[in-house]
Amino acid sequence: MKKILIPGLIAGGFAGIWGCLMCIGGIEVSMSLGMTIGYLTMLIGLTAVFLAIKRRRDVDQGGVIRFWPAFGLGLAISLVAGIVYALMFEATLAMFGFDAFVERMLVMSKEGGATPKEIAEMREFFSGSYANPLVRILISIAEMLPVGVLVSLISAALLRNPRFMPAPVA
Repeated sequence: MKKILIPGLIAGGFAGIWGCLMCIGGIEVSMSLGMTIGYLTMLIGLTAVFLAIKRRRDVDQGGVIRFWPAFGLGLAISLVAGIVYALMFEATLAMFGFDAFVERMLVMSKEGGATPKEIAEMREFFSGSYANPLVRILISIAEMLPVGVLVSLISAALLRNPRFMPAPVA
């Protein structure tokens, strides 16, 4: 369990911190650049998946790991990371206010060239289902999980080969 929780907390925490900074206005960027930075920080944070699988292979299993156990470990870590990411976002909204977040998103969209119709649709979305914390948490997890699945898949495929980045011989 510790081999899942610690990397998951690290990955989700890293992505969550950057997301929170952008959410509260600590980092001023456009909507598209903000999304790019957000997904890049998820990818960087999820390197914890690769490192955890490699550690499992090299330390716990004598240099060998099969694809499916490695992939399963990566998915479990990614799920924990997604939950941590979502909870950090919820904590940020609780501290700085949901309404302030919505207004910031609408202003950023307007500055990014969104039409009045698109802004009205966004306002409706934010005041509708997105106002429900459970829906928001699920959406936040769904933002990070595909990145985690991809990192898990690539990590498991690479690390199942014992010749790929073998453990140093002591």
